[in-house]
Formats: sequence, C-alpha cells, structure tokens
Amino acid sequence: MHDLGGRPDGVGLLLVHATGFCGPVFRPLASVLGARFRCWAVDLRGHGLSVTPDAVDYDWSGFADDVLAAVDGLGGGSATARPLVALGHSSGGAALLLAEAERPGTFESLWCYEPIVWPQPEVARDRAEWLAAGAGKRRHTFPSAEDAYENFRSKPPMSALAPDALRAYVECGFEPRPDGSVTLRCRPESEAAVYRRAVEGDRFTRLAEVACPVVVAAGGRSDAITPVRAQAQVDALPAGRLRVFDDLGHFGPLEEPAAVAASVLVDLA
Repeated sequence: MHDLGGRPDGVGLLLVHATGFCGPVFRPLASVLGARFRCWAVDLRGHGLSVTPDAVDYDWSGFADDVLAAVDGLGGGSATARPLVALGHSSGGAALLLAEAERPGTFESLWCYEPIVWPQPEVARDRAEWLAAGAGKRRHTFPSAEDAYENFRSKPPMSALAPDALRAYVECGFEPRPDGSVTLRCRPESEAAVYRRAVEGDRFTRLAEVACPVVVAAGGRSDAITPVRAQAQVDALPAGRLRVFDDLGHFGPLEEPAAVAASVLVDLA
C-alpha cells in the first residue's frame, strides 16, 4: 500500500492501477484529489512492491481479492468503517467492479476509467494475445532509472504519460540493482499472463451485481474500452453513468491527471 496523502479527515479513496503499472503512478492525480480525499494506492499481485510467488495465479478474480485485502487493511471491512470510495484504471477498474460484486457494500461509489470488462470477450482475444506477445518481448533492464525514463518518454504509448506520472512509474516500477541498473518489477511473463487472462470468464454479466453508483469513463481516442463499449457497461450497471474525455486515450488518468481529477471531484461529490 502507498500513502498518497490528502485530508486527514477526508473520505478514504483507494486507487487501483492498470496492468504493468503500480500505485504511485497516481501521485499526480492524488495531489489534486487530496483536497477532498485521503488517498491510498495498492500494488496488485505481480506489480510494484508486492512480493509475489512465482506460482501465483493471474486469474483476474485474484485482483479482486487483492483489492478486498487492501480495503481490509484500511479498516474498510469492519462494521464501523468510514465510507470508502475507489478509482480504478483499466484492469484496476475491473478489479474494483469484481470486488464490489464479491462483497456488496464494500464501496460507497466507484469511478472506473475504461475498466477491462468486455461486453463480448471474444472480440478482444486477438488484442489480448497481441498485448501479451508485446509484453513478453518488453525490454526489462536499463543501465539506470534515467535511461528507463528517457526511453519511455520518447516512445509511444508511454510517451503519452504526464512527466510526473511517468517518473513515478520508473521510480516504483523498477527495482534498482547494486551496479546502478534497474529492472522491471512486473516481470514480462507476469504481464503477459495478465493480458491473456483478460478475456477469460464473463465479468460483464457480473456488472448487474454492482449496486453502488459507478461512473464509467472512457477516452474518445481509445481503442480499448471505447465510449460505445463503456456505454454498454453503463447500461449493464444498476447505477452507472458515463463520462467521456474526448481528447484522451486509454491512459487517460496518467495523460492528463489534473483534468481527470477535476472530473472525479465533480462525479464523486
């Protein structure tokens, strides 16, 4: 868990990252959201500072378990707990929706940016395999953290990230070595396994079990959970609402943290 600060007396806000990332990438977002919320971020299994056994199962139900463990660690699982809200990006949004379906009443409300809950999973199988293949070939070691930062800053899709979000990713997403080099904490084979599991099961039908208010956000330039697919998710949720960011892509919360945070403050008011 990462303490991202905010109002000591604010409502607890749990932030859940996308595949391949880590909790601290939300620091720029939390710097705005902290005006109202007490912000925490979790590193899911296989990511960031989490200690993950080699034999861990990357079925996405496990990410829901990780979310619920984080909630319990914050005291959110007790009968006297204060209200807790959450924001998730991509697979992190899916993890939040699954967690709420597994334990109704865990969250007062959710804000999910392009949660990977495919209305028709079969249409995404080729995409999942393409992402997995790319992850498996990902460069995972750099001479220094600065080399890693410059590499990502100059190449899409990571070049779309705001500089401070990218810097946070490099700081937490890479493990420093004694010789000054850095290596990815989320191993390429782990990331590939997560992508391949993205189209397994039927998470879409479980949206009907999520009774709390949910804002589903999507980027107008995204090729993942497009506004049309996001609308299908909203229609399947008992209390869903759509938010579209016309000029953002799939990495929206990390592309324009201040603009996204401003919308979150309105949507979770």
